[in-house]
Amino acid sequence: MSARRRSSRGSLARLGAWAADYAWALDRQLRHLVRPPALPVAPRVPGAAAAAPVVLLPGIYETWEFLGPVADALARAGHPVHAVAGLGHNGRPVPESADVVADELDRAGLTGVVLVAHSKGGLIGKHVMLSPAGHRVLGMVAVATPFTGSRWARYMLSRALRSFDPRDPVLLALAGELLVNDRITAVYPTFDPHIPETGHLVGARNVELPLSGHFRPLGHPLLVRTVVREVARLQSG
Repeated sequence: MSARRRSSRGSLARLGAWAADYAWALDRQLRHLVRPPALPVAPRVPGAAAAAPVVLLPGIYETWEFLGPVADALARAGHPVHAVAGLGHNGRPVPESADVVADELDRAGLTGVVLVAHSKGGLIGKHVMLSPAGHRVLGMVAVATPFTGSRWARYMLSRALRSFDPRDPVLLALAGELLVNDRITAVYPTFDPHIPETGHLVGARNVELPLSGHFRPLGHPLLVRTVVREVARLQSG
């Protein structure tokens, strides 16, 4: 097969992955509009050791339902699962969103928490870990988070999306804070159409999975198992 044909097939495969990714995201948004699901509840097992509470942090313009497959698996593993209603569809700047999450941790009296985040949610989570509320957080599992930004962000019409430009001062300041990185597991697919730079984080535990997409991997069994395993690892210290 010629190099040109291989390149063409590779491009078509990536376009297909991109289309499937958006279809998965659209499905999640429609589910929220038609019938918003309730948070899964962990079963009570007498005598079982308490599992760390988990707080879900979705990405921009997302609700917690995007993390639904992960939330279901975590609840089955015994983790109390929490969402932050005050985030809404998560369109605020990262520092403001982090304040909302920190206030919720304080209000609910949650301690020993593991944050489970997608995309922008990982930036919010890191900001929370660096805040005065950080003592409540054991660690974070961040899926497909643009810790160093995305080269596509500068072309976005939305100001909120442009904040992921690698040159954004808030993003640069957050990237320069390394203190909590060793308590973060960064999980990311081999190909992410939204974050060509990948979700790698210096000083963190980095796990690359052989998956494609930014949204669709959230429903893949491999990613779900990985997140559940990493939450347990962070809890065990």
